Formats: sequence, C-alpha cells, structure tokens
Amino acid sequence: QVQLVESGGGSVQAGGSLRLSCVASGLTSSSNCMAWYRQAPGEVRTGIAHIYTGSGTTYYADSVKGRFAISQDNAKNTLYLQMNEMKPEDTAVYYCAAGGVWYGSYCEEYDYWGQGTQVTVSS
Repeated sequence: QVQLVESGGGSVQAGGSLRLSCVASGLTSSSNCMAWYRQAPGEVRTGIAHIYTGSGTTYYADSVKGRFAISQDNAKNTLYLQMNEMKPEDTAVYYCAAGGVWYGSYCEEYDYWGQGTQVTVSS
C-alpha cells in the first residue's frame, strides 16, 4: 500500500520561504514521476513541479519557475519542495503525487496522492 505524507505547510509573509516534505512508502518502482500540485479555493488542482526520479529531470509551471525547487532524497524516500520569494497567490493546499508515467519530456497519470498541506502567504 502506497502512502504519501506531506508536512511543512504553514503561514509565511510575502517574500519568505517554506520547505514542504513528502515521505513516501510502499512505492515499488525506483523510476517514476513525482510531483507537487496545488489547489487554491475555487480553482482546479494544478501541477507546479515535477521530477522524473529515474534521471532527476525536473520541470516547473511558469508561475513558480525560478522561485520553487523540487528535489528528492532517495535514502529517506522523501520528496521536497523548496519555496522561495513567496507571493500571496501561492496560497493553496499543496499535494504530493507519485506513480506518474514519464513520456520522455513530461509526466502524467499520477496514481497516488497525499492528503495535502495548507500554505498561506500574507501580504
């Protein structure tokens, strides 16, 4: 059984930083896609940062490019999202996802999701 447990959410002022963590257990493949999604009130859930664990290839949504960084620690089975220069529009529930399919340059079809962690950025 796959479990993804996020932590690290909270409140921060604009311009500040937070780091989210996602501890994964039960994943059987060492090469798959993992990602961070977010969902603001009244909006759809959107992928903001993806990593293909087989090669370490990453890519980002334009809204966070240059400010956020996704990384993995295989020894700890943990996925991270470092968020810098945060803006009020980054306020959302953030979700960890795993088990995605790598299509050579992008990831899709995530099978597993965490429960989400709230991030609030005040101006």
